[in-house]
Amino acid sequence: MAEFPPPSLQPLAQELVELLKARKETVSVAETAAGGIISASLLSVPGASAVYKGGLTVYTLESRLAFAGWTQANLQNYSGPTPEIVAGLAEHTRATLGSTYAVSESGTAGPTGGSTRNRTP
Repeated sequence: MAEFPPPSLQPLAQELVELLKARKETVSVAETAAGGIISASLLSVPGASAVYKGGLTVYTLESRLAFAGWTQANLQNYSGPTPEIVAGLAEHTRATLGSTYAVSESGTAGPTGGSTRNRTP
């Protein structure tokens, strides 16, 4: 059985949790293609509940409408993950959960997803 998180990420997660605790700051997470692994990595650190405000795994457009503050307007010209979309997910999550910081990512997971630059797995 493989270790989780991978040994190369364990010190980074530990350092992040310790730094946030020392500064009395918090973090929230909005992830799409990662499917929850960022949150799980942070929460693998003992004591992470002191700094982790929560997270969203919004893998589908439907889940973004339900939980990430998206409206039909967001879908009208949707062309896949862009820096603006990732920033918007982060800001919505940070503001909603009241965290100091938010970590967000987006991508396209295969094997399908489209053929445009932002939709190719």
